[in-house]
Amino acid sequence: MHRVGSAGNTAGSSRPRKEKRFTYVLNDADNKKHCAGINCLSYLKASTSGTSDYLFTGSRDGTLKRWESKNGVPSFSATFESHVDWVNDAIVVGQNLVSCSSDTTLKVWNSLSDGACTRTLRQHSDYVTCLAAAENNSNICASGGLGGEVFIWDLDSALAPVAKSVDAKEDETPNGNCGPALTTLCNVNSSSNLASTNGQSHGYSPIAAKGHKDSVYALAMNDTGTLLVSGGTEKVVRLWDSRTGSKKVKLRGHTDNIRALLIDSTGRFCLSGSSDSMIRLWDLGQQRCVHSYAVHTDSVWALASTPSFTHVYSGGRDQSVYLTDLGNRESVLLCTNEHPVLQLSLQDDMIWVATTDSSVHGWEAERENPENLFKKGGSFLAGNLSFSRARASLEGSAPVPIHKEPSSVMPGIPAIIQHEILNNRRHVLTKDTAGSVKLWEITRGAVIEDFGKVPFEDKKKELFEMVSIPAWFTMDARLGCLSVHLDTPQCFSAEIYAVDLNVAGAQEDLKINLAQETLRGLLVHWSKRKQRSGSHGLSNGDTSTGKDVSLRNLPHPRSEVDDGAENHASQMLPSFEFSTVSPPSIITEGSSGGPWRKRITDLDGTESDIPWWIVDCVEHNRFPKENTKCGFYLHPAEGSPAPNITQGKLSAPRILRIHKVANYVVEKLDRPLDGNADSTFAMGLTSGQSQFSALDSSSRLGLKPWQKSKPSVEILCNSQVLLPEMSLATVRAYVWKKPEDLILNYRVVQSR
Repeated sequence: MHRVGSAGNTAGSSRPRKEKRFTYVLNDADNKKHCAGINCLSYLKASTSGTSDYLFTGSRDGTLKRWESKNGVPSFSATFESHVDWVNDAIVVGQNLVSCSSDTTLKVWNSLSDGACTRTLRQHSDYVTCLAAAENNSNICASGGLGGEVFIWDLDSALAPVAKSVDAKEDETPNGNCGPALTTLCNVNSSSNLASTNGQSHGYSPIAAKGHKDSVYALAMNDTGTLLVSGGTEKVVRLWDSRTGSKKVKLRGHTDNIRALLIDSTGRFCLSGSSDSMIRLWDLGQQRCVHSYAVHTDSVWALASTPSFTHVYSGGRDQSVYLTDLGNRESVLLCTNEHPVLQLSLQDDMIWVATTDSSVHGWEAERENPENLFKKGGSFLAGNLSFSRARASLEGSAPVPIHKEPSSVMPGIPAIIQHEILNNRRHVLTKDTAGSVKLWEITRGAVIEDFGKVPFEDKKKELFEMVSIPAWFTMDARLGCLSVHLDTPQCFSAEIYAVDLNVAGAQEDLKINLAQETLRGLLVHWSKRKQRSGSHGLSNGDTSTGKDVSLRNLPHPRSEVDDGAENHASQMLPSFEFSTVSPPSIITEGSSGGPWRKRITDLDGTESDIPWWIVDCVEHNRFPKENTKCGFYLHPAEGSPAPNITQGKLSAPRILRIHKVANYVVEKLDRPLDGNADSTFAMGLTSGQSQFSALDSSSRLGLKPWQKSKPSVEILCNSQVLLPEMSLATVRAYVWKKPEDLILNYRVVQSR
């Protein structure tokens, strides 16, 4: 133990700047499936005979997946992972796949690659919600998002190579990030400053279509790419000249948010679906609505037309997919789903339906001859007022769907919808959309027990432990899976004894920093490959001097949080080994190109924009010395004849066990306190060992564990006898329950 001195002079101190957050996402064992709702679908037809069609799905889990379609049966082909938030839309433009996300970016991928992002485009200031492309122009696409932003992109210019100086590193990282100014043509000098080329102040920027005052949720473009239509919360359909971004006309009629738009091949007619539950057909030449269709009982979120633009499939919040003849207004219910419909993709004799569920269902449909479906009966005449359809539903005349079951399914994984961090700060209890309750160990990213469909609250109470560990991470399940967020320095506040992790041969007083070991486990592949490649660059601009040193040869420096125990050897501990079969992904903010996401097994050692504090921890075993101490007073219990053995306030690691406090008391009672005794245990010992460092080593001083100590001592708090295995932090949280410094009492009891 040692006395707690007064706070030092902090006049010269400055508040540290907030460092970049580091996040890791725990992936399910089956990484071939989505684990959250599917926001978008896009189809790529086979370019030559003998090759396959491909269907692309974009999910709220932040990833896109490619499915190879053979004879209408899809099979997983690749994962496209780089977005750090929901993927909201995706389109095929030539051989490129373009996606947009709530992370405010567009990303361009080679659609037939193994999933590598080729370029990240940054122009939006808020969520990017929708995309549009021209069928006969593989160079043009448009993007729209929150805040009324609409941009028209020339992909050839946007994807042009970025000029680099001879001695500069690649401006484009392996994650597709291309720097802050989109595809700006620039030189990157050795100090990473951006310099324009050819006297230009900036490089390529997309055309901005300015006019929306509120969020944009739907876009569509004609085949040649000369006309763009947009819609959103302003309830109007806007027409633009996509070559200049100039406004052409505004079409009014909807009474709520416009969520889906289609244009026919000639560019004359436009279909819109809205949250007012209506579908409207517009004649763009006459600039008026020519038909309205009351088919759905709730918001219309998705539209897909036949090539002839004579029929439209529609879906939305009412979980139903309808087919409507735009000429005679005849409608039929194709199918019903268990979840709201977000997007539709009509291909050959199959319509793929994306919903808020993680699975995609394919239903038999008609692309060329949709009138055949009406022959199966159950059709009705679509009204032209929204309340007419709702009234018909209330009167019990709801139509019967043509299909009861889908003909094809691309299964997903149930999304996590509830989670609870347990007191040991290593285990997390989750519940998914299927009702399954699982226990995760986040320090190695694995499910350690699947309890099945049991009550979540009951299982949480059953797993309760009376332990207190600092909150060293935060967590969310926004992506349908667990995302663990680490912020420095607070993430380094949690320690645990190695014996509690069942580390073989560990000394009793050996402590493990949970964040440090977790980071080492996450970046073990990056670190090894970085050493092999001889890369020395750090994200903060520092470079290592001299020979690159292996992690195994770097000693762990003793920090202020240590209490006399030597740190463990640098081998990876089993409790921190992450799976290579279903490895987690890391998300971090790049030094210039914004945040990126990558699986830990795909890190190749060239990622130079990993935050410096992570590099310092993993490569050099240096991390901020968070206060892991607990201040307390130790006095004889009331009525106890035992003498007072301490003077003033004491301090020890929060994880120190009560049995070690008892051992300390026994040791002091064997050496009664004299006038100078307290100074013997002051902080300034020449050995560098504090009082509780000595306490942690008390078993090495000839004392037995608490069960065999003579004389036997009990430690109390609030008149309650404490269990020997309790820690100081646990006592403070569950027994003391006060903001003031902890007060412990001791008394000698008769040995048994």
